Amino acid sequence: MAAEPEQPARQDDRPRGRQMRIALLSGPEGRLLLVAVALAFVYTAWLAVKVLSSPAESQILVGMTATTLVFGRAAGLAYGYSVELSHLTVVVITMIVETLHVLVFYPLFVFGWRHLLVIKSLKNIFDHIHHAAESHKGFIQRYGIIGLFAFVWFPFWMTGPIVGCVIGFLIGLPVWLNMTVVLAGTYVAIVGWAFFLREVHERVASYDPYAALVLVLILIVIVFVGHLLRHTLGEGRRKD
Repeated sequence: MAAEPEQPARQDDRPRGRQMRIALLSGPEGRLLLVAVALAFVYTAWLAVKVLSSPAESQILVGMTATTLVFGRAAGLAYGYSVELSHLTVVVITMIVETLHVLVFYPLFVFGWRHLLVIKSLKNIFDHIHHAAESHKGFIQRYGIIGLFAFVWFPFWMTGPIVGCVIGFLIGLPVWLNMTVVLAGTYVAIVGWAFFLREVHERVASYDPYAALVLVLILIVIVFVGHLLRHTLGEGRRKD
């Protein structure tokens, strides 16, 4: 007898779930997420075409994409130059990956902040980035858009587009302005890193062709150690 009244409730939940999904996607954050999905689809389709037309090159492109996703732009750029990709290809791939980072992360963070969509597996990451954003919020708020641009552009630890877009949200920037400033700072930073690392690669490769790969490994180790230290220090602060 008790099970009969529960059945209509479960059926009624379905329209409400659909309405929530429609409401999420109809807002500016939802539209950003749809743009990210479309960009990811186009990029994946391009890689698939490369697999068919040039399997060897496609493996290099996938390797650079994965390196950038996991270890960041510096390691990704260095990897691209080490495998002799063109300057334009290296820069464009890095820009696409960083853009996808922002366009996917920002809507998911905002949905979680508003308790509209909570992804348990990402909660610790969101909490950590939110804590980092709060610690820099005062500086950015003081200098406004210029401060946010500089924060994303400067190559300091725990600066960059992900924390930057969260700070933009916390200080109340409109979505379009937040994305414009963060992505502009990101692209300028990528171009700066690209010219710097290409110069380093050319100098290092002139001594030893394998030295360029050593540079990639060094950058990966630096990123890994940095994440380890950040995690350790974060745990220490939480215990305090």
